[in-house]
Amino acid sequence: MGSVTLEREAVLSTDAVTDALRELILSGELGIGVQLKQQALAERFGVSRIPVREALKRLQSEGLIEHKPHQGSTVAAQSIQELIEALDIRIALETRALKLAIPQMKAADHRAAREIMARYDGSESPQEWAELNLEFHMVLYRPCARTKLLKMIEESVRGIARHMRAMQSYKVGRKTPQAEHDLILKACIAKDIPRAVELLEQHIEHTQLALES
Repeated sequence: MGSVTLEREAVLSTDAVTDALRELILSGELGIGVQLKQQALAERFGVSRIPVREALKRLQSEGLIEHKPHQGSTVAAQSIQELIEALDIRIALETRALKLAIPQMKAADHRAAREIMARYDGSESPQEWAELNLEFHMVLYRPCARTKLLKMIEESVRGIARHMRAMQSYKVGRKTPQAEHDLILKACIAKDIPRAVELLEQHIEHTQLALES
């Protein structure tokens, strides 16, 4: 019985360390190229090196960490092609969520989206634009009530965003995304699912084009 309890605690520890490390990477607190030393992480999280090692393996499989000979584990960088492919995945996930969400949307959801757009207009911080952009999209998707799908979308967006903060401010800016957000929201209010999905796909494709330019 004691062995089963220890195994369960080890799994819980690995899950907790994995979630915490993922959040640190996706938030940008652990930047691209940062070396991840098992002993230092074990001390930081108050666990043994075993759950840290397992967490690093999990995050490596997710593409957030890479293991280099003689360097150990580091926060992974992504090439332009990898980012473009990640945006293809975003298109698939987000258009599905929006298609499911539109029939369930209420007036309160539309108001919340408008309020986020107003905050976006009033902000001068490119980093805040990225957060508000994600917040806007998630407000539109949450009525789909697909918990795993929503989590995958948020993690995907944050994973890409840490590579694209500079591009968001200098190549894309604020005006064009806002105009596209307005059109997407209007299609949602009209419950025009084909038009909303088409606009969303184009919206993400514009980011792909900006990466290629």
